[in-house]
Amino acid sequence: TPYERLLPAPASARAEGPGYPVGAATVIRTGPAAGAEVRRVAELLAGQLRGTSGLPLPVDHGRAGDGIRLRIDARAGGLGEEGYRLDSGPRGVTLTARTPAGLFHAGQTLRQLLPVSGPGTVPGGRITDAPRFAYRGAMLDIARHFFTVDQAKRYVDQLAQYKVNTLHLHLTDDQGWRIAIDSWPRLAEYGGGTEVGGGPGGHWTKDRYRDLVAYAAERYVDVVPEIDMPGHVNAALASYPELNCDGKAPERYTGTKVGFSSLCVGKERTYEFVDDVLGELAALTPGRYLHIGGDEAHSTPAADYAAFMDRAQAVVARHGKTVVAWHQLASARPAPGAVLQYWGHDRTAAAEKAAVAAAAKAGHPLVLSPADRLYLDMKYDTATKQGLAWAGYVPVRRSYEWDPGSYLPDVPETAVLGVEAPLWTETIATRADLEFMAFPRVLSLAELGWSPAARDWGAYSGRLAAHAARLDAQGIAFHRAPDVPWEE
Repeated sequence: TPYERLLPAPASARAEGPGYPVGAATVIRTGPAAGAEVRRVAELLAGQLRGTSGLPLPVDHGRAGDGIRLRIDARAGGLGEEGYRLDSGPRGVTLTARTPAGLFHAGQTLRQLLPVSGPGTVPGGRITDAPRFAYRGAMLDIARHFFTVDQAKRYVDQLAQYKVNTLHLHLTDDQGWRIAIDSWPRLAEYGGGTEVGGGPGGHWTKDRYRDLVAYAAERYVDVVPEIDMPGHVNAALASYPELNCDGKAPERYTGTKVGFSSLCVGKERTYEFVDDVLGELAALTPGRYLHIGGDEAHSTPAADYAAFMDRAQAVVARHGKTVVAWHQLASARPAPGAVLQYWGHDRTAAAEKAAVAAAAKAGHPLVLSPADRLYLDMKYDTATKQGLAWAGYVPVRRSYEWDPGSYLPDVPETAVLGVEAPLWTETIATRADLEFMAFPRVLSLAELGWSPAARDWGAYSGRLAAHAARLDAQGIAFHRAPDVPWEE
């Protein structure tokens, strides 16, 4: 049944009795007491369902009646901030949640219960569902190769339909600076003018960034912007000589090496730069997190790194945000409440893992992005044209068969905020490349983040196979992994 094909798997689903045929007379209803946000969710769902069914699906904010009904129930038990209940019978489908976000997720489940194209019947039954982890993210690196806001919006739509709720944007690196900063205009104008391989690069204006943030928020996806520091900063150093200890700007960089650049930790001008950039970014970003990178700072001595991160974290707090940083921050002094993003792999040193476990024990939430499980830029196998393989090959099965709750030694599930699948773009230059590398592995991420902990590859691969037609209909040229029984 369609209940057995849902992805991510719901916490509880029971098919029973006759279903509801969605047809030309179907109305989407919110009821007269619905707030503006619920009405907006209803209109968005109507647009999504019209696009595949070809039906009129008017939205009625007044009368009760048969149809697809959206209702908020603040007393609904066990649903939390993002959960929902879906009840389907001959008179209609009722979506119930405590929040509009829950109703949005319910709507995405409803989409999967209907055919990929044309009208159909929602099978009778009940789903009660809520996520395992609060943070379910995907990262897009627009610094190594430039991607447009429209390309990022398309990715948001693809992710949100599978209940991914965070888009982490890697906005700056050695090869390019992609966000306009008014107080330091050459960062984007000059530092944004290149990319890996020497292409033209590009950058987002503040208005375009705001537009993406609003678009994502309408789909209950939070944007987490990242300005990587104190390493990965050649684009900034090339734009402003005074950010260099010797006052001389290096050439812009179009290669793929890492670890060679560093902000000048001893200069006060460096901290004015950090304050200006993070301040402008905080003002553009309604979400709670600012990501300050902190990885691969090989050109910054350890004591300098710790001193710099102390000050950078204080800047984030001053601008009212919570720090996220790569797990190397564990070797310095993570500020209270700072979130650490772990990107190690099987061969990561035990001491490094122990430092992360100690940070978790001290109260720092972890986002898990193990490179040999969730890095979407790792090759699937030897035949994959794009991507890298420094963490090994990551076939679809490997991306799925692990448990975030018990993954790191001495880290309890309660310390895990969630999971994120990063897509670094050293070798990824087009939308087709991006989608081939992300899909279907980003669906493993969606299920790891949302669904209860049981991990059965056989059951999952069967459900994944059923989504081929859905991905095809959206024009996603995904990797047809040989060990998945794809349905044509």
